[in-house]
Amino acid sequence: MFKITHQDKESRARRGELTTGHGKIETPCFMPVGTHATIKGLYPKDVIESGAQIMLSNTYHLFLRPGMEVIRKAGGLHKFISWDKPILTDSGGYQVFSLALLRKLSDRGVEFQSHIDGSRHFITPEDVIDIQRDLGSDIMMPLDECVHYPCGRDQAEAAMKRTINWAKRSHKHFHEHRKHGPTKQQFLFGIVQGATYEDLRSECAKEMVDIDFDGFAVGGVSVGEPSDLIYNILDYTAAFLPLKKPRYAMGIGYPPDIIEAVERGIDMFDCVVPTRYGRNGTAFTSKGKVKIGNSPYTDDFKALDENCSCYTCVNFSRAYLRHLFNAQEMLGLTLLSLHNVYFFLGLLRRAREAIENDCFTKFKKDFLEDYSQGS
Repeated sequence: MFKITHQDKESRARRGELTTGHGKIETPCFMPVGTHATIKGLYPKDVIESGAQIMLSNTYHLFLRPGMEVIRKAGGLHKFISWDKPILTDSGGYQVFSLALLRKLSDRGVEFQSHIDGSRHFITPEDVIDIQRDLGSDIMMPLDECVHYPCGRDQAEAAMKRTINWAKRSHKHFHEHRKHGPTKQQFLFGIVQGATYEDLRSECAKEMVDIDFDGFAVGGVSVGEPSDLIYNILDYTAAFLPLKKPRYAMGIGYPPDIIEAVERGIDMFDCVVPTRYGRNGTAFTSKGKVKIGNSPYTDDFKALDENCSCYTCVNFSRAYLRHLFNAQEMLGLTLLSLHNVYFFLGLLRRAREAIENDCFTKFKKDFLEDYSQGS
């Protein structure tokens, strides 16, 4: 499933190859997020042409709308959305805890009320595996309990222990029914929780490794804590994870944080940041963030990022993009979202090249210096 193709000589950054039923993924990689089975504001062909190797979709949202009956009839998620590359689906646990109108957790599972229509549902860890099996996702995530920052130790420990219990049940159910989904070649990752408490993180990581998942995710990061705490969690947790299996930092989505995580041996990333910021008029560039609605860009006819070769930067000026946003034209949202997705994918592509050439440390230093300059 996964092999490391090169280890950087000066850091823990590594280049790898993850093989799935829908193709190979070169790591470290960024996964654009298609919450409702679409990357917001973009055509799938543009996402692919930008270099996307895999996308992420959300189990909670798809379960509620359009519903599993529709997706089963379509032959699985890949066919439903006409996407022939790999898909990772998260468990939906975070959305249950953050979006549901009412929710009640127990060791058996979680009861929640839909944020869409108020309908009530109860799902178990086994149900979440069954849903993702029907989706046909290449990589599944088990139901876990994520806590926000700051979080007391007692709450963090209770959530961690429940996550371990659910992980064991998920793994057992997954292997008992592995051959019954739209695709038989599906993988299941374990999620390490424990908030900012090192002993809880180490306990959870060791339990996940003992369960022997196909890969491992660091959950409960980028939930409000400062960057230095994120880096400490990644440093500490990664030390307990197997070298020869993929590592996924869930929800880390700002360029400096991604590069810091790559240096710590993390292989996979996802976040809604590129398209969410794009829809709100902010672009990520090699010289930092650009808020395109600001007045200095009124007659700025330079490219959004002169170091970028995406469709947006090759064809349109900052002045025109500012005009589109001020006129509330949909094209502005699309062009900035397209650039941001291209930028994030390109950042990881350049990181892979730097690892291959044993110069990741210099790459990181140069990138962070340029990025911090502003634009």
